[in-house]
Amino acid sequence: MAKTNTQSQVIDADAHVVESVHTWDYMDASERQYRPVPLEAPEEAGVKLQFWLIDGKVRGFRFPALSAAEMERRSRLAGRRFADAQESREMGNVDLRLEHMDQSGIDIQVLHNTIFIEQATDRPEVEVALCKSWNRWLADIWRQGKGRLRWSCMAPTLSMTDALDQIRFAKENGACAVLMRPVEGNRLLIDPYFYPIYEEASRLDMAIAVHIANGNPWLNDLCRHPVFTAAAFHRFRIPTVAAFSDVILSEVPQTFPKLRWGFIEASAQWLPWVLHEAKNRFKALGREWPENGARAYRMFVTCENSDDLAYIAEQGGEDCLVIGTDYGHTDTSSDVDAITVFKARTDLTPEVKRKILSDNARALYAL
Repeated sequence: MAKTNTQSQVIDADAHVVESVHTWDYMDASERQYRPVPLEAPEEAGVKLQFWLIDGKVRGFRFPALSAAEMERRSRLAGRRFADAQESREMGNVDLRLEHMDQSGIDIQVLHNTIFIEQATDRPEVEVALCKSWNRWLADIWRQGKGRLRWSCMAPTLSMTDALDQIRFAKENGACAVLMRPVEGNRLLIDPYFYPIYEEASRLDMAIAVHIANGNPWLNDLCRHPVFTAAAFHRFRIPTVAAFSDVILSEVPQTFPKLRWGFIEASAQWLPWVLHEAKNRFKALGREWPENGARAYRMFVTCENSDDLAYIAEQGGEDCLVIGTDYGHTDTSSDVDAITVFKARTDLTPEVKRKILSDNARALYAL
């Protein structure tokens, strides 16, 4: 059960829902023509490759169906444990997810999407339908989650009026952040086009969650690589790091002085380097670099147990680091036991560990 004392709550700042056919049951009748259709390739080596057909195109990431043996093999090779219950990953059984959180010592999970890691459509009416159904699905999950399952809203940025409507709906139904990709179409996050979203998020005390992703189809194609994990580094992690630098060097933190930013699932090993670069660029621009720069600009970063956390904390990350399990996925950031492993670390003080497990995430997400 969740702790009543919020000061000691352990918060998983990066968990996921994996979309299923049920996700799209929340579409309005007039929008069901845009309902994604699941596609599946023949099983090979314990893996069924799965896709979504959206608006006549194969688009949108769909979590592969893995046999129990394949899931065990992947966990063994990675040296980390993955969530192996499909009904928990896809939220068909919310109580089971809560049980898994109890077993891992987690009080609150903040849930992010899976399908929108790339652009799902380039048509506004389709994006509105997809985001609206997804947000309604998460609102339903939140209502079942006993206050322990918070989430980031999908805003259909191709239609700003609808995006703002969805942000308001999400706030009323348990969302604590607005999800943004580091690149949205042909725009970077510092583009004034997105200022209405930032203004509304500020007004509603919601964070901007910049989860690893890439909403630019051309850039995704450019960064294809015969080794998938290498392609993922170029396509998703690098743009997220660049977005952090873009925001901190832009006018956005001053224009929206209460807006908080979370940079999710790109690890934190890069943070001292990017802060060092930003500090040098501030000097070249004749701007004063604030003490504790990341926190001063309300920038938070998810860390991983493979990071050199003692070094990162010393170099300015102590007050801006949060941690997540990436629950539901099986990539390089996924570890169901991340919180347990983190608690056992001996290279951080109890105060720093409390900040990363609880204080910083509560500040980021206003929990």
